[in-house]
Amino acid sequence: MESIKIRTYIGNDGILQIQLPPEIANQELDVVIVFQPVIQKSSQSPNKTPSELGYSRKFVEEVIGS
Repeated sequence: MESIKIRTYIGNDGILQIQLPPEIANQELDVVIVFQPVIQKSSQSPNKTPSELGYSRKFVEEVIGS
């Protein structure tokens, strides 16, 4: 058994296209597909501001600012 890992894009048609090495041509294969969506990394800073975390300005000024 061999495995190949690829990253590909599935368009609106939902069709997955995979090109396999020519040396496996003219063979019967069992194929297993396991997929996981790619999570895009944010270009923003991992540290969020207090307001982004849901803290009110009053809370920040009175509690954090004291």
